[in-house]
Amino acid sequence: MPTLVLSIVAVAAYLAATLRIALPALRGGVPPRVQGLALAAVGVATHAGYLLAAHRGGLDLHFFAALSAVSMLIAGTTLAVNLARPVDALGVLVFPLAAALLAVDAWIAPPTHPAAMGWQIKLHVIVALLGYALLSVSAVLALLLLVQERALRNRDIANHWLRVLPPLTLTENLMFRLVAAGFVLLTATLLSGVLFVENLFAQHLVHKTTLSIAAWIVFGTLLLGRWRFGWRGRRAVRLLLSGMGVLLLAFFGSKFVLELLLAHGA
Repeated sequence: MPTLVLSIVAVAAYLAATLRIALPALRGGVPPRVQGLALAAVGVATHAGYLLAAHRGGLDLHFFAALSAVSMLIAGTTLAVNLARPVDALGVLVFPLAAALLAVDAWIAPPTHPAAMGWQIKLHVIVALLGYALLSVSAVLALLLLVQERALRNRDIANHWLRVLPPLTLTENLMFRLVAAGFVLLTATLLSGVLFVENLFAQHLVHKTTLSIAAWIVFGTLLLGRWRFGWRGRRAVRLLLSGMGVLLLAFFGSKFVLELLLAHGA
């Protein structure tokens, strides 16, 4: 199937899943989970197919291609989480973002090709992307947690979106489980980087490594505080979003500067 057709089907499926979940919730009804998740599954599958076809089956880590790949993993993680917990509102935020980033990669960004890399570096990259996806979904859950807390504090119990979300404690527990899993993968990413990346300075990876370590410390502090002191609520959300912001800079900040700003200036 041509890459253009795959990208169109994926974008349409993501947007259809978003509307299938959002519209009933806005009207006070219960979203049809099976239909919404089925449409999202089509989006994820065709998105993955597009990435394989457009980037010749390799790991293309150029800026827009990497954003598209990460958004596909985040959408897939959201889909998997919804199979275990009814967190439909996650999809309303994640699926249109995946559609937008795929559209930019497929229809706007200049074509790129994956660089050659050994299996060790491929393993390092795959673990890093999976960890980033898990932590990204936990950050979206943190935002939803803030919405739930504010609605409950204001006694806005009639809010239609609250009916889409699980109870506050379940949302928080799911958030911390994803943080823990993402922290394990982030740890594996840093360790594999030490083992497999030969020269951090020559490959412009110093800033990325430094920021990744800083994010690792933040997430580790959050998990330690949760285990030892029972941290929760706004304190936990602030730490989580701070760590995610640092990790976002680590993954895409230096790439944006090197590939877009400096390359454009040159």
